[in-house]
Amino acid sequence: MIIDSFLQEKLENNIVQCNVCNQRCKIANGKYGFCFTRKNNNGKLYSYNYALISSYSVDPIEKKPLYHFLPNSLSYSLGGFGCNMRCLNCQNFSISQDFSPSQDFSNSQDFSDLQDFSSGGRGVEILPNIAVENAIDSGCQSISFTYNEPTMYLEYTLETAKISHNMGLKNIYVSNGYMSEEALELLVLEIDAYNIDLKSMSNDFYKNNCQATLDPILDNLKTIYRNKKHLEITNLLIDGFNDSDKLIKSLVNFVVDELSVDVPIHFSRFFPYYKMMDVSPTSIETLNKAKEIATEAGLKYVYLGNVPGSQNSYCPSCGELLIERNGYSVYDKNKIEDNRCVKCGEKLNFYF
Repeated sequence: MIIDSFLQEKLENNIVQCNVCNQRCKIANGKYGFCFTRKNNNGKLYSYNYALISSYSVDPIEKKPLYHFLPNSLSYSLGGFGCNMRCLNCQNFSISQDFSPSQDFSNSQDFSDLQDFSSGGRGVEILPNIAVENAIDSGCQSISFTYNEPTMYLEYTLETAKISHNMGLKNIYVSNGYMSEEALELLVLEIDAYNIDLKSMSNDFYKNNCQATLDPILDNLKTIYRNKKHLEITNLLIDGFNDSDKLIKSLVNFVVDELSVDVPIHFSRFFPYYKMMDVSPTSIETLNKAKEIATEAGLKYVYLGNVPGSQNSYCPSCGELLIERNGYSVYDKNKIEDNRCVKCGEKLNFYF
């Protein structure tokens, strides 16, 4: 379904600037933006992916990963098409960047010779009210916008989230955090919880591996936290690229200084994929090193992803096992009451 795009600014010569994300594409007439989901038609920007869903599933919320928000619940998960990054290790490239234009993405949005994501029978249409009905019928307590970058179907996620709230559900964004400031102002009104993929504290890493920049993501993390939304951060560690002690310490210090020691951090293991098939899986030693650095800096909730173990939640004060996890199976130990540790009374950072 094609609709008017949010957050567009008309410029001279029939050019339109898209302000949905921090690529801020200036799009000539007849051309697409970086995400390949928004097109300038005669000086007006349109979104080509409204309600066009590539993937949908009923998932444990721990799969997002969110370990401290509605633990041991189900989340109705929706994914669309397109992305505002070009990550070389993208695990969902078939829905985020499954096209092969010859142009240099960083300098051109000339995709006029290509078909948009909505063509060729790709995806299914799930209107917002139907998505909410599906979530309720499936016994879910929330809707997660995930799989691809959800900011790319901003209009759909906002409308769905409003209906979801009216029906008593919560809303989740699993995102790279590269939405524009203007988009985030709209999102914090409707999205209750975020898992943001903070890929590195190196701007060069973002530039070379993702065709993006770091600072807007850090600003958005501070905005999410300042608006008292539930926040968890994932950092996928790639040996030789973003796993140095310096970068890990920089990430941890940012969380401690600018956010809170209560924000859960997930250090996740990389496996070869997409355009990084020649890179080895992250060593367990690297993950353990990251956890040690984070814990020593005072972070209370540090988890390791894509490895066995290290998913349990413990009281940061007395060490009591609060929630036991085995993969996505959760065993509630009934050790949390009124968001405090039953054993020692420590105030915790969970949302039930």
